[in-house]
Amino acid sequence: MNFKDCVKFANENPTSYVATVDGDQPRVRGFWMWFADETGFYFHTGAMKPVYSQLKKNPKVEVCFYHPEDGGVMMRVAGTVEFLDDTELRGKLIEERQFLKAWGFTPESTDLVIFRIAKGEAYFWTMETNFEPKKAIKFG
Repeated sequence: MNFKDCVKFANENPTSYVATVDGDQPRVRGFWMWFADETGFYFHTGAMKPVYSQLKKNPKVEVCFYHPEDGGVMMRVAGTVEFLDDTELRGKLIEERQFLKAWGFTPESTDLVIFRIAKGEAYFWTMETNFEPKKAIKFG
């Protein structure tokens, strides 16, 4: 397995679960990943959301992607988020996810926050590999 396998798996299974820390309390929530490529895993949220505040305070994050068929395959990605203040990228996001436009976001809306995990480690898990040591796939 290599990073290209991670990108492929994430794009094929974009529903994910993002874990952050809020003080001493772990928090996890479902996220619909925007896309993954050779530069990382891309997500978006609103600046008014608690997850944004949590990530600003502690940018370390772990994301879990899961494919339930064939006995289940899970990929966990751990890293540090980078916030991307990029009008062109926000414009592309809004065009691809029209519901954001309906909510009043524009490419200039700094309350529409794009973040990515560009550096970290990924691990795959299956029932067959359940008791084996983790094999880290480093990226970034």
